[in-house]
Amino acid sequence: MKKGILLFLREQVPLLFIYMLQLALISFVYWLGGMRDSSLSLYAILLSTSLLITYLIYRYYTHRHFYERLARPKAVPDELTYRSEHAPLAESLHKLLLHQERKQKTELLSVKEQLDQHIYFINQWVHQMKTPLSVMHLLNQERDDELSHGMEDELDRMRKGLDMVLYAARLDSFEHDLHIETISLRSIVRTITSDQKRLFIRNHVFPVIQIPSDFKIVSDEKWLTFIITQLLTNSVKYSRRTNGKVYFDSYERDQHTILEVKDQGIGIPKHDIERVFDPFFTGENGRTVPESTGMGLYLVKEVCEKLGHKIEIESVQGEGTCIRLIF
Repeated sequence: MKKGILLFLREQVPLLFIYMLQLALISFVYWLGGMRDSSLSLYAILLSTSLLITYLIYRYYTHRHFYERLARPKAVPDELTYRSEHAPLAESLHKLLLHQERKQKTELLSVKEQLDQHIYFINQWVHQMKTPLSVMHLLNQERDDELSHGMEDELDRMRKGLDMVLYAARLDSFEHDLHIETISLRSIVRTITSDQKRLFIRNHVFPVIQIPSDFKIVSDEKWLTFIITQLLTNSVKYSRRTNGKVYFDSYERDQHTILEVKDQGIGIPKHDIERVFDPFFTGENGRTVPESTGMGLYLVKEVCEKLGHKIEIESVQGEGTCIRLIF
């Protein structure tokens, strides 16, 4: 209410200024006309001021809800309930707000419907593409030569690309695709490294798992698998050492369980380290690796935030990168 009164008074400043100027002008005209009776002038001023004050009180009373509403620009629509004041300006404002609110809701519903259809199409398309990939993988298993090995590598890249598209599309409906449970950290890392053994062999990089068997975390297994797979893929992709290693270490810190994924790769330049989680940012290293999309770490960060996990990154150019997941 106090803010409404202050807003009302601020609006009346020009009126009060004109009123004071008018009093001074009329008094001056009376003085030029020979009227020297100051008591009469003061009485006229007092009477006029009383009428002005009465008008301002009436004006504020009939528009008080209008000014209180304007004084709260961050009020939610439910708080903008109109109270009849029989004031044309307040009624017009209320009608305008209702019209804008209805229009905004209609547009939001239309955009949401289009987005849902788009996500549904992407999901269907990804699942349809996975079927021929699986068939090609089965057909390719019957051969054992250099050409078939190269084809298998390309199929793996396509499969991972489709998975990234699918997980990116599911982010908007994350809550509907969530199953929280207690997970053995060592077990899930072993499963992931086993599934990615072709990636390790192809790049001559080997995993080193140093995780205590009793370390448990609370998370979603599917989404956590996606996170660790992305970190593993990046570590291998940017490794440039023959017989290099990717280390998976885990320890406890400040009542949190930490999972470190550390590589011996090319590292990240200092001027890029702050932007690696930005969407589509590939940085200096992305120019040397054609497969870089700039979406992997962005999706990892988004999923971590939704799961309530934290992620940290340290890197020394030419020595390697260490990424920590904090549970």
